[in-house]
Amino acid sequence: MKEAAIEVLLSSMLLVCCTTYKAAALTVSPSRSQFFIRDSVSLSCEENNSSAGWTVWRNTTRGTRTQCGDGWGKLAGSTCNISYLYTLDSGVYWCWSSREGAASSSIQLTVTGGSVILQSPVLPVMEGDDVTLSCLTWTTPSNLPAAFYKDGSLIRTEPKGHMTLHHVTSSDEGLYRCNIRGHGESPSSWISVEGQQLLSLPQPSLRDKN
Repeated sequence: MKEAAIEVLLSSMLLVCCTTYKAAALTVSPSRSQFFIRDSVSLSCEENNSSAGWTVWRNTTRGTRTQCGDGWGKLAGSTCNISYLYTLDSGVYWCWSSREGAASSSIQLTVTGGSVILQSPVLPVMEGDDVTLSCLTWTTPSNLPAAFYKDGSLIRTEPKGHMTLHHVTSSDEGLYRCNIRGHGESPSSWISVEGQQLLSLPQPSLRDKN
């Protein structure tokens, strides 16, 4: 009976740890981490389908830590709209709630004055998923041959400018960039890979407590 009670307690703790808690998430639209100057972007804070009380903050390359509406961006609820990006908008962005006293995970956004960007996932990808990277140019079609690099080493050249990493693992984590001959090279972006989440144990029935 004592062992059954301990098992119930541990199961309840696991459920609280792994299923009920969910921090706010910062979403980016369009969903990428690199942008050209003059692009626009929307950043939204969401928590359990509710965005009340969350604000977008950033720390730019100039070392200024400010919230949306304080000299940059236009605030609409918990969404921050930036209609015209500059290179000085590059930096780390996150959501903060003074009501909850908590922050979301941060993301790195890069704004380049160059002519090539790498379109890659903003948020960490799950282990086992397929991830497609695209090498994009400012003025020409996005299907030009492109060379893709990881941690400074050439992976391969793709004739259509798109490369898919199949069934990613932790070994796929790293800094990625791409190059289109005659147009230039993109900045580098970090791709993170997360392990599959543990499945929570089922709730024990009242009969199990006896």
